[in-house]
Amino acid sequence: MKFEDFYKPNPVFPNRYISPEKLFSYLHTHYSDSITEVGRSFLNQPIYNLCLGTGSLKVIAWSQMHGNESNATHAMLDLLSIFENEKGFSDNLLKQIQLDFIFMLNPDGSQRWTRLNAQEIDLNRDFHLNQSAELKILKTIIEKGNYHYALNLHEQRTIFTTDGIHPATLSFLSPSENVDRKITENRKKCMAVISAVNTELQKLIPNHIGRYSDAFYPTSTGDNFIKSGLPTILFEGGHYQNDYLRKETRKYYTIALYHALESMAKLKGESSGWEKYFDIPENKESHYDIVYRNVKLNTDYDCILDIAVQFREIYEMGNEEITFAHYVIAVGDVKEKKGWKEIDCSGKKFISETKYPKLDEIVSFTFE
Repeated sequence: MKFEDFYKPNPVFPNRYISPEKLFSYLHTHYSDSITEVGRSFLNQPIYNLCLGTGSLKVIAWSQMHGNESNATHAMLDLLSIFENEKGFSDNLLKQIQLDFIFMLNPDGSQRWTRLNAQEIDLNRDFHLNQSAELKILKTIIEKGNYHYALNLHEQRTIFTTDGIHPATLSFLSPSENVDRKITENRKKCMAVISAVNTELQKLIPNHIGRYSDAFYPTSTGDNFIKSGLPTILFEGGHYQNDYLRKETRKYYTIALYHALESMAKLKGESSGWEKYFDIPENKESHYDIVYRNVKLNTDYDCILDIAVQFREIYEMGNEEITFAHYVIAVGDVKEKKGWKEIDCSGKKFISETKYPKLDEIVSFTFE
């Protein structure tokens, strides 16, 4: 039996939104011997590292650097649950590696379901200014840790596909160390791991695995960690058909995390098979969430156009789950892109208080 055959989501965390308090309580209840408080957020919430394994290969990973990207936290919780129930997968792996997993690096942003921290700083663009409380903690741990690999775990928008048709449910990146995107030995080490993960995922969700752009970002975390000598792999959890709460993405994120750790244990810093990394298609920005086609506006002259809509995730304090607001993102001829849902409005009446749909505002029109 393969790892993916045993996948089950951790039932304690069924929702995409994870409250910090619920996570902290769970970790203390189930993993008190394995967790260490490594620092405090700007608003004085604890940040925990969970240490698993006794192996000589040291790996560090972190989730929710962006507070509204919970899939990696889910993946680790699901992985832990599987390890508890299926010791055959954990025992051998954890004899070879030591995994330090920093849960919810940005608990303040996670609580409010925002990308930024409470200082309104993007942790992933703060490497040099070093103003955020949370990134200082991560950098200090890495500077002292003598790690062999790092996993920088994120999520990406629904706009990306692998081929203009299939959503990029997971995308990976071996970050560049310079603007020339030179293929260094550390990048090859990352590419080898990603290639191994891609081989496994193609068996499960063919055509859904993408390669994130390797443009060099001078202020980003991953680019600077790999530049400093630490092989750093970017995960980006994305869209799956009709899965806006990302339950399917969560599943494949967990499977990818396991296979990444497994391949690291096998490769032990070698780069065998790295060339296959370039067989993975680069992400294409090809989709909106909804496209209304052939909309005839209520104007004094004939005006037929397309309206593109993107969903924005909303969290209201006290709720257990996020909701979605529909925003107008483009108006006009948007035939160069597709919609995950397309609605032909030919012959339908446009009902709206305004003649034109307003960009970057909530959808306020209907059809009859």
